[in-house]
Amino acid sequence: MASVFLYHVVGDLTVGKPELVEFHETETVESAIRAIGDSPEGSIPVWKKRSHLAMIENSETKQQRFVGILNSLDIVAFLAKSQSSEDRDKALNTPVAEVLVPNNSLLRLVDPATRLIDALDMMKQGVRRLLVPKSIAWKGMSKRFSILYNGKWLKNIETPNSSCNNLPANKNWGSSSSNSSIRDKFCCLSREDVLRFIIGCLGALAPLPLTSIAALGAINANFNFIESSSPAIEVTKKLPEDPSAVAVVESTPDSHHKIIGEISACKLWKCDYLAAAWALSNLSAEQFVMGVEDNVSPRSVPELCVNSTAGDDNLVNGGSSRRLRKFSSRNIGFFSNPANPCAGANRSMYRGRSAPLTCKITSSLAAVLAQMLSHRATHVWVTEDEGDDVLVGVVGYADILAAVTKPPTAFIVSNRSTEGFGNEVQTAS
Repeated sequence: MASVFLYHVVGDLTVGKPELVEFHETETVESAIRAIGDSPEGSIPVWKKRSHLAMIENSETKQQRFVGILNSLDIVAFLAKSQSSEDRDKALNTPVAEVLVPNNSLLRLVDPATRLIDALDMMKQGVRRLLVPKSIAWKGMSKRFSILYNGKWLKNIETPNSSCNNLPANKNWGSSSSNSSIRDKFCCLSREDVLRFIIGCLGALAPLPLTSIAALGAINANFNFIESSSPAIEVTKKLPEDPSAVAVVESTPDSHHKIIGEISACKLWKCDYLAAAWALSNLSAEQFVMGVEDNVSPRSVPELCVNSTAGDDNLVNGGSSRRLRKFSSRNIGFFSNPANPCAGANRSMYRGRSAPLTCKITSSLAAVLAQMLSHRATHVWVTEDEGDDVLVGVVGYADILAAVTKPPTAFIVSNRSTEGFGNEVQTAS
């Protein structure tokens, strides 16, 4: 494991991060759509409102008020249950608390002086956000060795609901001498923030960056997929958690699965949510990811009530004025193949945002990491080195974090068979 994770602390990654603005569970779904579209991570933490009697809250109360994290796939899946324009209007005005599945363990409050290696361990255990106080004692840069902070030994801090009770903390954090208005401010670090830090110090991680993801054991075989002929709505029966994505596949004669697209939170991040919800509830998985212009007649597609004030007819940008508009796969934010999407020979052509992000099992860790960050993706699908897009697994945030903290002696080249990989989304009989 590279010593770079011992020499840096969480506060090093918070420089330039904006102050946290809470999104409350009493807000509507329509407000959540705008907030997700504006979020740099493509998802938003949701909080309970602070009591008006509590002028200043402590760290334990702040942690307890956190509810969970909401993403675009959660919203589209909820809207897909609406069958009429009246139902859609009602759904848009529904409080977020009725949509979000609570999970308080996805966020952890940590001190700015927490070692980066400890933060990585938390994220490997399922934490997706780190809430960091903007303490006036934090100078913005760590000492070269973070066991010593500001010339003093770090002391442990008891973190509520934490399995890591020996986290280092700044001695002065939360002290009575701290300014309360500063102490009450926080910023939020995501796993993407950590990966962007890691890609900036790849040299210190050698030989990890040039090692294949197979050799590092970073390929996750426990992924979700759906057959292309199945109704797209089947993905809503049990939404995937991490990554929030379902591969759309075709079965080959030799019982393998060829990936042709995906239904995921990062693909739907800045889409037209109403159009995507209608498509999810009415189309097959193949039609959803490949485009429907050549697959359905004009009479079978609806007229959607959409925001007319948005620059791209996109509900993400807000506004109250709406007009009718015919459904098209372009409304979702995808760009379909101008040729017949059912023609297998044309599937290798460029399909814009609907094309899944893939790599090979021999791809290096650095290449996969660069793919994820450049495309603002939460995952990359892994295919066989030989063959035509035969799916064998997925690499997500947690897999990357586990790989970069693994001792070199633990590198094992995986020769696992592709049989049994993945979890098929069950379709209704």
